[in-house]
Amino acid sequence: MKDFTDHVGSNPMTPREASSTPSSQLHSPSLSRSPLLNSPDHPQAVNKPKTGHKIKFSNTPPVVSAPPSQMHSPSMSRSPFLGTPDRPVTMPPSGARTPMAYIKSRNLTPRFLTPLGSPLRKALHLTKLDPTDAWLPITESRNGNAYYAAFHTLCSGIGIQALVLPVAFTILGWTWGIIALTVAFIWQLYTLYLLVNLHESPETGIRYSRYLQLANAAFGERLGKTLALFPIIYLSAGTCVALIIIGGSTAKIFFQVVCAASECKAETLTTVEWYLVFTCGAVLLSQLPNLNSIAGISLVGAITAIGYCTTIWAVSVAEGRLPNVSYNPIRIGSEVSKVFDVLNALGIISFAFRGHNLILEIQATMPSSEKHPSTVPMWKGVKVSYTLIALCLFPLAIGGYWAYGQLIPPSGMLPALFMYHSQDVAKSIQALASILVIINALSSFQIYGMPIFDELESIYVIRFKKPCAWWLRAIIRTVFGFTCFFVAVAIPFLASLAGLVGGIALPVTLAYPCFMWLKVKKPKVYSPKWWLNWGLGLLGMCLSALLIAAGVYVTIDNGIKFNFFKPE
Repeated sequence: MKDFTDHVGSNPMTPREASSTPSSQLHSPSLSRSPLLNSPDHPQAVNKPKTGHKIKFSNTPPVVSAPPSQMHSPSMSRSPFLGTPDRPVTMPPSGARTPMAYIKSRNLTPRFLTPLGSPLRKALHLTKLDPTDAWLPITESRNGNAYYAAFHTLCSGIGIQALVLPVAFTILGWTWGIIALTVAFIWQLYTLYLLVNLHESPETGIRYSRYLQLANAAFGERLGKTLALFPIIYLSAGTCVALIIIGGSTAKIFFQVVCAASECKAETLTTVEWYLVFTCGAVLLSQLPNLNSIAGISLVGAITAIGYCTTIWAVSVAEGRLPNVSYNPIRIGSEVSKVFDVLNALGIISFAFRGHNLILEIQATMPSSEKHPSTVPMWKGVKVSYTLIALCLFPLAIGGYWAYGQLIPPSGMLPALFMYHSQDVAKSIQALASILVIINALSSFQIYGMPIFDELESIYVIRFKKPCAWWLRAIIRTVFGFTCFFVAVAIPFLASLAGLVGGIALPVTLAYPCFMWLKVKKPKVYSPKWWLNWGLGLLGMCLSALLIAAGVYVTIDNGIKFNFFKPE
C-alpha cells in the first residue's frame, strides 16, 4: 500500500474513509470510475504531490461506473463507456490527464486485485455488433434459448418435400435408397455443425448473423454474393411460393373431404381463390415483429410437421401394400437417361434436407458471451430437432416405398393417400392429415419469409439510419406475401421441380459450409480436417452441377406441363 500511496499521494484516505469503502469495490475493474473517488458528496482533497510525480487534474465531469452485470453483457461493444467508430470516446483537453489515465500509464494495479482482468479484456472484443442490428427482425431480439432453437430448426428442417422421398426410392431401389438417405443425413448434419461453430469468431469478436454475411466474410463480398445470393433467395422466397401452392391445394382437398363427409352442397372455391385464402392467413401471421416472436408459431409448425409425417406413413403402412406392388427400380430409356434419373433421385433426397440457410439467423437470436457462447445452446437444440427429423424422414421414406412401391405418384405420399385410400380411410383421418399440412405450411412461411423481411427492411434502415415504422413494416410484408401469391399463380408447377431445386440448393447445404470453415478457421494444411472439408466441398459442388443438369434433362424428357397462370 505504501508503494500505491507514493504514486497517488494526492488523495490520502483516512482509516474512517477506507473502512467505509465496500470491500467488493476494491476489486472492481471500474474502481477508478467509482463515484466515491470524485463526486459532489465525496470531494477529493487535493494535496501537493511529491517531487517527481507532478500531476495536474482537470475538472472533468463525473463518470458513472458500469454495473457489474454490464461487464458481461453480449452487447458490451455498444456500451456508452466504450468507443465505437461512429461514437469515439471524448478525450480531455490537451495536457489534462485523469486519475485513471495516470494509474493506467504507471501500471500500478496489483495483479491479484484484478483476477478477471484478462477475461474482461477479451470480453470487450468478443461481440462486435452492428448498431442497425437492433432495428432488424432477425437480430431485434436476442433472448432466445435452446428450446427456441429446437422449435425453429424443426419447423424449418422438415416440410412437405419430405413426402416425396419414396419417389427417389423408385429409382434407387431399397439398398441404394437407404444408403443415399443415410449418407445425406450424416453429411448435412456435419455441415450444420460447421455453421453453428462459424457463427461467432473469438478472434475477431464478430457474430455472423446471416448466411450471406458469413459467405461475404469467407469468399469476399463479390464472390460471396455470386455464389450464395441466388440459392439463398430461392430457398427463402421460392419456398414461400411453394408453400402457397401446397397450402392452397391442400386447403381445397380439405374442403372437399369435409364437405363430402357432411354431404354439404356448398360450392368450392377455385384453386386460385384457395391460394388467395392461404396467402391472406400467411400475411396476417407475418406481422409479428421478429424471429423470436414467432417461436410459438414455429413450435406449432414443428408439432404439425411431426403429426402429418407420422399420420401419413402410419396410415399407409396400416392399410398394407397395394396389390401387384413392385420394388424393382425403374430403369427405362437410354443409358444417359438412366444416369440422369439416378441423379435426379439424389436431388430429391438432398432437397428433403433444408433449413441450413436459416441456421445462422436462428443462432443470432441468442445472447452470447465469452463464458456462455451461443454455440452451446444452439447445438443442443439442433441435436434434439434433428433426432426428431430422423425419426420422421426414415419411416416416411421406407414405409411409403413399402406401401406403394412403383405405384407412388410423382407428387409423393399425400396424393397417394387420397388416391388409393380415399374409400378405406376414415374421412376424419384424411381431414386431419390435410389440416396438419395446411397449418405447417402457414408456420413455415413465417420462418422462411423472415430473411426476406430482414433484407428488405435493411435497405430502408441503411439508407435512412432509423428503424422501420410499424406501418411501413406491415406494407413491406404484405407486398412480399402477395408477390409470392402472384408467382404461385403464374408458375403453379414449381413444386414439381424437386430434383432441379435440390441441385440448386445443394451447395448451400453440403458444400459452402466446408469451404467457409477452411477459409475462416484455417486448419493445418494436409490435416484430417483439411482433407475432409476439401473433399466434401468439392464433391458437393460437382454433385450440384450434375444434379442441375439431370433436373433439366428429366424435366424436358418427362414433358412436364408448364401450365402458366393455370393452377389445377
